[in-house]
Amino acid sequence: MACAIFASLNSVLLGYDVGVMSGAILFIQEDLKITEVQEEILVGILSIISLLGSLAGGKTSDAIGRKWTMAFAAIVFQTGAAIMALSPSFALLMVGRLFAGIGIGFGIMIAPVYIAEISPTVSRGSLTSFPEIFVNFGILLGYVSNYAFSGLPAHIKSPRWLVMQNRIDEARMVLLKTNEIASEIEERLAEIKKAASFVNAGKYEERAVWRDLLNPSPGVRRMLITGCGIQIFQQITGIDATVYYSPTVFKDAGIQDEAQLLAATVAVGFTKTIFILIAIFLIDIAGRKPLLYVSTIGMTACLFTLGLTLSTLGDGKLGIGMAIVCVCGTVAFFSVGIGPVCWVVSSEIFPLKLRAQASAIGAVGSRVSSGLVAMSFLSVCRAITVGGTFFVFAAISTLSVAFVYKCIPETKGKSLEQIEMLFQNDKAWEGGEVELEDMEHKHLMQSSES
Repeated sequence: MACAIFASLNSVLLGYDVGVMSGAILFIQEDLKITEVQEEILVGILSIISLLGSLAGGKTSDAIGRKWTMAFAAIVFQTGAAIMALSPSFALLMVGRLFAGIGIGFGIMIAPVYIAEISPTVSRGSLTSFPEIFVNFGILLGYVSNYAFSGLPAHIKSPRWLVMQNRIDEARMVLLKTNEIASEIEERLAEIKKAASFVNAGKYEERAVWRDLLNPSPGVRRMLITGCGIQIFQQITGIDATVYYSPTVFKDAGIQDEAQLLAATVAVGFTKTIFILIAIFLIDIAGRKPLLYVSTIGMTACLFTLGLTLSTLGDGKLGIGMAIVCVCGTVAFFSVGIGPVCWVVSSEIFPLKLRAQASAIGAVGSRVSSGLVAMSFLSVCRAITVGGTFFVFAAISTLSVAFVYKCIPETKGKSLEQIEMLFQNDKAWEGGEVELEDMEHKHLMQSSES
């Protein structure tokens, strides 16, 4: 738990940036006299630039380790934050934004991978949700104060990375510290060594990794569709635009006073934080897929209702109240499901050899989608109205329900190595959701026959 918390600290900075910018943009626009296009670029460029960090993060983490990649991400982000804090102009503000974006790209890509690799199976879902929890905590901090949260670096490396480096004894010590059932440690270590054997035999050649990703087997193709698809759907349903531009949404609903606008965003921040805490208790009990169903269906209903409210109710008290309820409902359903579950699923489905690089691709998809939505939101609103924009988000959210049904299997209670087996089973995948016990029974029968 301590390792998961420390690994997630970079996510506080991402959330804090989102929360601060949603309010600060009102004053930046007035102070620096920036145009609406510059405002969109300033808000959205962070997500676009972060893809550079995510692309580099996979290779970097395999070379120097997950832990030091997270440390590097923090240094780059803090450099950007310092530049932004001291910037007197839009140009210098953009320079700081570029540094911050690269740091975020490194951080959001590697933290879920590290946590998934270090966590025991029974609590992996909850612990891998921590980065998303900290994003929401950072957003809340950005809404209510200028308080900056910091902490000591983690001191325990990922056991799977240690095995990849042939540091078996150190990997065993990590497992001893993070697993309560001692009898399972050697079994897990054997699974990890088996999964890492091909990696170590080939010296983890970069070209082989990218060859597998660019020309994937059927199993890896399913993993990429699932991992990248859920990352993209997480963003194109409009969550970042809803958070970044919540003052704009509330202003369109009829709130004019700036203090009241920012007070309404505080309600959004509290809602996100409360429901992400609920998710951490449910994700290893209810499972990933049920939470995704609740989340995507609930978001669809709230987004559609918000579009209807902004299009028909005008700026009266009823319209304002409904807008606040719908925005809070959207972030609540997001935070209890696809928000945290997205990072859990995308960090646990890939085999060891491909995990860091494939997760980086998924993170790039997430950041590009987020940036495009954030950078185009105001322009789309001007073209089809704010209400019409949320009707579009509702339609996309409806597609995400179908994606969950078709492409995302349940991974609760399965080890990382068992999940890999699930995706490699052609017949089981074609027949619907896989029962892992049946697969293992079949594997044992085949082994005994041979």
